Amino acid sequence: MTRSAQATGVSEQAPQAAGAPAAFAMTDGHVHLDGRPVLRGVNLRIEAGEVVAVLGVNGSGKSTLIRALLGLTPLSAGSAELFGVPPGRFREWWRVGYVPQRLSVGGGVPATVREVVASGRVARQRRLRPAGRQDRAAVDRALDAVGLTGRAGDPVGRLSGGQQQRVLIARALAGEPDTFVMDEPTAGVDAESQAHLADTLATLVRQGKTVLLVAHELGPMAPLITRSIVLRDGRVAHDGPAAPGDTGCHPHPGREQERPHAYDVAGGPIGSGTAQ
Repeated sequence: MTRSAQATGVSEQAPQAAGAPAAFAMTDGHVHLDGRPVLRGVNLRIEAGEVVAVLGVNGSGKSTLIRALLGLTPLSAGSAELFGVPPGRFREWWRVGYVPQRLSVGGGVPATVREVVASGRVARQRRLRPAGRQDRAAVDRALDAVGLTGRAGDPVGRLSGGQQQRVLIARALAGEPDTFVMDEPTAGVDAESQAHLADTLATLVRQGKTVLLVAHELGPMAPLITRSIVLRDGRVAHDGPAAPGDTGCHPHPGREQERPHAYDVAGGPIGSGTAQ
């Protein structure tokens, strides 16, 4: 456990107002992909300020659940809401910071670390308005939070996989959202980057932010998780307090296949991904 994680423990969030809409909600959610059922009657409600880990073996529907909650994958039946609003009508996207599994660095003009992180401010900026002092300050804070201030001018393609993951986390932090959605942020990253992520997550917990985390291995983040949702064959097999010492390990290690969702340097999705 990192020093920040030890100091944080349980979230210090303020109690939610009575009747406040959930950060995420799904009622009898079904998703079919290529004619195959992936989610089967999922019901859940995640309140603002919760720190929730979604666990399960590959193919259990973890990433499909996240994408359906965000409106990126349409439901075949049932309903989903973001802060009380169906995803198709939701407009306050600055409230949600999404951290994909990895950054895809393609050809063309190389983007710097700072440029990628600064793209996280787009949802807060008025159309055609150049970045201002407040935007630059938010980017500086985000870079400092993940320990990459000294690499701000470097092309992201020169960074290690773990450092690129920290860039994606900084990109979400720069937008100053209420809610963070992280899709397997520790997959394939080194111990140093996992420690940085745990420290950053501890800070978010202290601030009362909502965190929804898809995990293969929780590692040093385990002490911060207050609730676990385990999917099995597209259904919720467990939904309750995280067990002490829970590492997030899947029950069938031999069946794991990592299929990360890639995002380009502008934050756009590459492909539709697979059910995880």
